Amino acid sequence: MHCPFCNAADSKVIDSRLAAEGCQIRRRRECISCGERFTTFETYEVVMPRVIKSDGKSEPFDEAKMRRSLMHALQKRPVTQEQIETVLSDIQLQIRRLGERDVKSRTIGEIVMQALFALDHVAYVRFASVYQDFQDVEAFRRQIEQMQQREH
Repeated sequence: MHCPFCNAADSKVIDSRLAAEGCQIRRRRECISCGERFTTFETYEVVMPRVIKSDGKSEPFDEAKMRRSLMHALQKRPVTQEQIETVLSDIQLQIRRLGERDVKSRTIGEIVMQALFALDHVAYVRFASVYQDFQDVEAFRRQIEQMQQREH
């Protein structure tokens, strides 16, 4: 790590602590050349699996796309931004825990539906209507009946 004061390449670590709920390491360093102290943060790189679309094509996982999907389903619902961020993180964690390099979009859709079912039933039905490509009112009715059966 180069010193931000003199740009020397060598420094020594004088203190290390966990930060950000255990997801970062905060290191206090001292430059060997000029003696100045500075702080660095170390985090791990999270690699999401690739998404296999229904047509067989593969694409990188797109967090922004998932966020837009969630925001669309949750539009005008009594859900806070913090709840949305938590759901998004939980969904990504579930996907990573599958331990696969490639995950089918169908699997991701099921994980999203489970998360929305727990958060907001209206958002769940909205998402399901797009994800499952509802073609008529009867499809909505069947989905709502299934949702009600799950609750009991």
